[in-house]
Amino acid sequence: MTLTRRRFFTIASAACLAAPAAQAFRWQGTALGARAQIVLDHPEAARITRAAMAEIDRLEDIFSLYRPASELSRLNAAGRLAAPSFEMLDCLATARRVHGATGGAFDPTVQPLWQVLAEAHAQGHAPVPADLTQARAAIGFDRVVFDSAAVRLGPGQRLTLNGIAQGYIADRVARLMRAEGVADVLIDTGEILALGGPQEAEGWPVTIQGERQPRALSGRALATSAPLGTVLDDAGRIGHILDPRKGAAVRPTIRQISVSAPSAALADALSTGLCLARGGAEARRLLSKVKEARLESLYPLSET
Repeated sequence: MTLTRRRFFTIASAACLAAPAAQAFRWQGTALGARAQIVLDHPEAARITRAAMAEIDRLEDIFSLYRPASELSRLNAAGRLAAPSFEMLDCLATARRVHGATGGAFDPTVQPLWQVLAEAHAQGHAPVPADLTQARAAIGFDRVVFDSAAVRLGPGQRLTLNGIAQGYIADRVARLMRAEGVADVLIDTGEILALGGPQEAEGWPVTIQGERQPRALSGRALATSAPLGTVLDDAGRIGHILDPRKGAAVRPTIRQISVSAPSAALADALSTGLCLARGGAEARRLLSKVKEARLESLYPLSET
């Protein structure tokens, strides 16, 4: 079984690998705006699946940039969100930790810059210098203040949690699965989280894109980022993951990086920030600040 950084969601219990397809419960649809699939061999598979999808929908009401009434959309519109949910605060706390560990490479306040660059690229022209200056002035996660009373943004700031929320959702679905007594499960929301393993195996066989040898993953999450997975220029040299420290889209030196951690949110954010490191040595140095995380693979960008 090969799992890459796909934009769909899969839950497969260990038992379903051995069960005939007709006996396994299968649901297909959409989640997080993309293809979704849940395959679960369990006496109450239908109910558990409904609960998982309801949880995803509830979390989209918190983290989605595309739902006008989501907590994140309301925060970005007003610059302040009163009485934020536990999940919003929890996710922001992890984001704050990774922001510090990566020297500011992971920064959710990059959203205004992303909008300026993406809109200009879509319209086929260079961004307006004044718009770039304004967007760059809004970058700085250290100016975001949050506690149980409110989340407060600095002037002109808006957040994107796209580099962490998918992992956070995987963590919350895993929590739901544990509560339902599902011990062996693989969760993929674009980031992979593994509990237990199939049959008597030590873990789930997961193969990182570009590698042939699978590795056993259990009790940990795995996230992979590829800066040039989506590009902003016709030449395919400028990646979609912006460098908030430079206030620009930059030519990366890392083609792909995979990080594992006990939490999918932590692995997700770390892989996002570390793919902007100036080479493997810097990525390893920064990752050493997060003791529970591991570098699983790193491929430099070939200049050929």
